[in-house]
Formats: sequence, C-alpha cells, structure tokens
Amino acid sequence: MVIPASSTEYLHVPVILPAGVDPGATPVRVAVVAHRNNPGDTEWHDADWAGSDARILIGPGSGITLTAGDYRVWINLDPPGSENVVRKAGILSVT
Repeated sequence: MVIPASSTEYLHVPVILPAGVDPGATPVRVAVVAHRNNPGDTEWHDADWAGSDARILIGPGSGITLTAGDYRVWINLDPPGSENVVRKAGILSVT
C-alpha cells in the first residue's frame, strides 16, 4: 500500500482467524515500524475490527503520524486459548 504522509485514513490489515474464533472476542493490535526488528511493547497500538480486517487510523492527528519512507506493518492477535499470534503483515510506503 502507498499513501501520502498528509493523508489520515484507516490502514486495513486482512486477517484469517482460526475456525470458530470470534473477532469480537479477539483483541487485535497493529504496529507500523521503520526498523526490521520485532516491534517493541510501546510500538503496538490497539486496533478495531472491520469485518475480517483489523483496522487502525494512521496519519496526521491520529496518534500515528508517519513521514516519507517504508514501514513494516505487524499484527498481534490474542484469541482465546494459549495462542498469542504475532505476524508481519506487509509493507506500507509513505510518500
């Protein structure tokens, strides 16, 4: 995905949940980072569900303002049970 740095919009991250897992009962967080390491604790942001997508507002005035560059998008799902899933979801380019 490519967006301009001046845009404030929802970043949608498609998620495939395990069978029988209700997204409404599954907390989801998103991290958008410029480095190649796993996100640190302070880099995660609570996200919402929009159907089967996790979504988070990014851009000026959103709390996640990004300058031009390439970012790695990460997702963290905490479904009921013993799993706590962390995955790199893709690359976001900001122009």
